[in-house]
Amino acid sequence: MKIADVRKKAKEMGLKAARMKKADLIRAIQMAEGNSPCFETAGDCCDQTNCYWIDDCLPKR
Repeated sequence: MKIADVRKKAKEMGLKAARMKKADLIRAIQMAEGNSPCFETAGDCCDQTNCYWIDDCLPKR
């Protein structure tokens, strides 16, 4: 997902998106949704298979 799309999603949620790196912004969105802010912290495996961000988070399989 492109950073512009992430910023749009953040804005729709009422989050301030300016000057944040993509990973930090996604973690902020995860927290706002009530989820664990785990984007890009799991290494190469993750048990959150229904996560919206999984395709950007994990290395290509």
